[in-house]
Amino acid sequence: MAAKKISTLLSRSFSSAAPCFFSRGRSVAGQSRLICRYNSTLVAVEEPITPPVSVKHTQLLINGQFVDAASGKTFPTLDPRTGEVIAHVAEGDVEDVNRAVSAARKAFDEGPWPRMTAYERSRIILRFADLLEQHTDEIAALETWDNGKPYEQAANTEIPMTVRLFRYYAGWADKIHGLTVPADGPYHVQTLHEPIGVAGQIIPWNFPMLMFSWKVGPALACGNTVVIKTAEQTPLSAVYAAKLFHEAGLPDGVLNVVSGFGPTAGAALASHMEVDKNLNLKGFWFPKKLLNSSCGNSCDSDITAQGCLQGSLRAVVPLAFTGSTDTGKIVLELASKSNLKPVTLELGGKSAFIVCEDADVDQAVELSHSAVFFNQGQCCCAGSRTFVHEHVYNEFVEKARARAMNRSVGDPFKVGIEQGPQVDSDQFEKILRCIRSGVESGAILETGGDRFGSNGYYIQPTVFSNVQDDMSIAKEEIFGPVQSILKFKDLDEVIKRANNSRYGLAAGIFTHNLDTANTLSRALKVGTVWINCYDVFDAAVPFGGYKMSGNGREKGIYSLNNYLQVKAVVTALKNPSWL
Repeated sequence: MAAKKISTLLSRSFSSAAPCFFSRGRSVAGQSRLICRYNSTLVAVEEPITPPVSVKHTQLLINGQFVDAASGKTFPTLDPRTGEVIAHVAEGDVEDVNRAVSAARKAFDEGPWPRMTAYERSRIILRFADLLEQHTDEIAALETWDNGKPYEQAANTEIPMTVRLFRYYAGWADKIHGLTVPADGPYHVQTLHEPIGVAGQIIPWNFPMLMFSWKVGPALACGNTVVIKTAEQTPLSAVYAAKLFHEAGLPDGVLNVVSGFGPTAGAALASHMEVDKNLNLKGFWFPKKLLNSSCGNSCDSDITAQGCLQGSLRAVVPLAFTGSTDTGKIVLELASKSNLKPVTLELGGKSAFIVCEDADVDQAVELSHSAVFFNQGQCCCAGSRTFVHEHVYNEFVEKARARAMNRSVGDPFKVGIEQGPQVDSDQFEKILRCIRSGVESGAILETGGDRFGSNGYYIQPTVFSNVQDDMSIAKEEIFGPVQSILKFKDLDEVIKRANNSRYGLAAGIFTHNLDTANTLSRALKVGTVWINCYDVFDAAVPFGGYKMSGNGREKGIYSLNNYLQVKAVVTALKNPSWL
């Protein structure tokens, strides 16, 4: 399968009568600018579409069996279209994590998974990929219902990419091997690449099934067993997929799924002495109101980040974390203070999308639009800093505003919808605070800026112009449908400004000049550079960040290193005929 462009979805238009008002920005001294907004009443009268799926699995999956939480507790997972309860899901806690890790430990130490041939492991993963493909419609519907992402996006792009990831790692299973190393002396030296053991994984809510594949695929291909904790906002699809894995022939205990909250289930998994490796904390597993943000997040939790983590990470051998940079610092500090576990961090992003002077403005507007608004803007590599050359800046701003106003927003189960609701009320409120920060700092609000409709967590696609580098909306990760457009004069300037960020996850370049593309791609301090494209996520292409966007890589051959350890075996040779 060729490289899949995650943002290549059908373009839709959504026209409505839009009220207009006048606003002042600091670059238009003394002048007023006409700003158009959405008609936010249009979705209020629509009844939510009934999802074409029923919730079959709400329990924990431990040792191949669906079980209730030991405490009997459940928690509600909500429909972001309405805020209403979809289902009550088992709330895993310390005892449940203990059961899951014990099952995974026994499956690794005594079970058939690491002992069967790599080819047989590959066949089981391939059978699972086939089942996943056959159940695309149901899994995509669960993703949309639980997360709010458009059904067409989930069914036509994300689930096929998930299938592709598992087939990719199935292909790697029987190609993992060590080396024979020449030595200075009569010795035979070989290296063995061995599975580490029990892998603990915590996945996020923005791409539940894709992140499931990024984590589970390489871990199982290498012969490990897994305990995975789902995000409390989106627990439904992963447990459904794990059931299919067992139907494909996965032995009991190899893959265990625990739903629950970060400070309980997450911390228990992180601190468990029987978890050997790579606790993949892929997402925000701490209380959502935990950390301060210059966009206005208030720290009104009585649990501090330090207190939540203290003492909880001592047993994990390598550690991988994806989430906020501030929490990542704490994880790294605690890892160094405990057993010096290696840490892989995939953290935040504030990616630059650079539109050069020679750009076709219409194409650049469309590509930059998808770069920031895809998945409701809830993407760590969103191209949310749009740098535009001064010669095409005014034209670009006008067309970017028009494109955002024509973005189709509504029930994600509806055909043709590009943007659904944000995942939950906390994310919804955070984004609105960030938008208010942009207005207060003097950026020009071109369009959007408010909620969309009166129900659910919908936000109008929002575009700011006259954005300056020192504004919070240009520095902080908003994780929402907000585009900030900045003006630049030349390449030296935009390189310096694009790199003047604590983040370095990704960047986009739009130019027809090969020399310009080469100059920028080598100068930008980021882990991924897309040239005349964006959000291309092939299974073989590594993904990860520079600077405070983290270290380590997901996907491709690089991710296998996260789940293997290398052993050197040296054997003395007697009277060798050659060395």
